Amino acid sequence: VSAVGYSRDRTRALFLGGLTTGLGVASMHYLGMAAVRLHGVVAYDPVLVGLSVLIAVVAATAALWAALNIKSPVAVTLASLIMGAAVSSMHYTGMFAVSVSVAPSAAPLPGATAMQFIFPLAVGLGSYLFLTSAFVALSPTTGERQASASAQRPIESTAH
Repeated sequence: VSAVGYSRDRTRALFLGGLTTGLGVASMHYLGMAAVRLHGVVAYDPVLVGLSVLIAVVAATAALWAALNIKSPVAVTLASLIMGAAVSSMHYTGMFAVSVSVAPSAAPLPGATAMQFIFPLAVGLGSYLFLTSAFVALSPTTGERQASASAQRPIESTAH
């Protein structure tokens, strides 16, 4: 939003920002779908994939425009509902583009085990919580900040 809001050519920046954001959303969606492991074949309808990417780009561009131009709470609420519908439309269009032919098999599927997924998540979350708690615990209180500020003020002379 800030790159678009502070650009000299806002229209160009809006369209480039919308394109970049929309392609990012579509990439996230399709990378997530590509991560699914199953015994069988997954195929995509290129026309529907293209349509879902177009929906993502248009929705992202509209969201950037709305963030920069809409100020009324009612209009923001309406724009948010429209954006929610657009994101859902992108998702369901992308899912409609998929066809799966499952081939039953007893062979194990490749991929991470539960512990390979949960352990880094737990370490990352635990580290974040520890560092945040340490930051909060070591932050000065209001009284300590006031005492520090008064100690740094120059001494005022009482003699005239």
